[in-house]
Amino acid sequence: MTTVQAEGLSLRFGRTTALKDVSFALDDGVTGLLGPNGAGKTTLLRILATAIPADAGQLRILGADPRGAAGRLAVRRRLGYLPQNPGFHPHFTAFEFVDYIAILKEIVAGRHDEVRRVLHAVGLDDQRGKKIKALSGGMRQRVGLAAALLDDPALVILDEPTVGLDPEQRLRFRELIAHIGEGRTVLLSTHQTEDVATVCQRVIVLNQGRIPFEGEPVALAGVARGRVWTSPARADGALAAWRTGNGDYHNIGDPPPGARLVDPSIEDGYLMVIDAASLAGRAA
Repeated sequence: MTTVQAEGLSLRFGRTTALKDVSFALDDGVTGLLGPNGAGKTTLLRILATAIPADAGQLRILGADPRGAAGRLAVRRRLGYLPQNPGFHPHFTAFEFVDYIAILKEIVAGRHDEVRRVLHAVGLDDQRGKKIKALSGGMRQRVGLAAALLDDPALVILDEPTVGLDPEQRLRFRELIAHIGEGRTVLLSTHQTEDVATVCQRVIVLNQGRIPFEGEPVALAGVARGRVWTSPARADGALAAWRTGNGDYHNIGDPPPGARLVDPSIEDGYLMVIDAASLAGRAA
């Protein structure tokens, strides 16, 4: 089932083009929205969350057109959204904050049972009575995710949920994202290729307000096939290169004759796509 269908979305802020002619579709499962800072990811998510409208283009979310008041309301009733900065009330407990969001979502019957359900779903049974200011960064993100899961939304939008988390917290959060992506549509905005590699069935790369790539993660890695090699020293002319733990250099670009090619990763493909898109943008 296609949950989101976007055609030609564009948006400008003054002289700045945030999005230009963006088209894509979202189905059930987890889709990663990958891109550098300033690529337009948060702007796109805010459009999908009905927080702001696009200047141009067509958009249908869960069968509704969010440009009208009735369409926006229909989308919001079936949408879960975790912004990058959720605006926590630090003196609220985890339960009180999620309950507050439940009130805003007009959940009436069994509201407290629903709050307890989503807090349990994200593993916060033992912390629901603690004030948010006393919780770790990972626990706060779980509170935000619990709020986004209220009323069992069909579409969940997550904006950089793993930023600032330590490795163990990121691992636990990825497990949660993979779980909630079963039977619903999840759009995960990130600039970390590890998030895409571990939980996403599809990936959209956004750069300079455009989409230079959309497809499966393995296809993104395949963009760099034949363009990644190792060498004892940094190769001249490599688009990117870094020294690995074994002392060799990992190079991306146009390999010299006889280079020792290696299998590309999602990160390699992503860097190739971003570099090619940046060059095309400068030429245009």
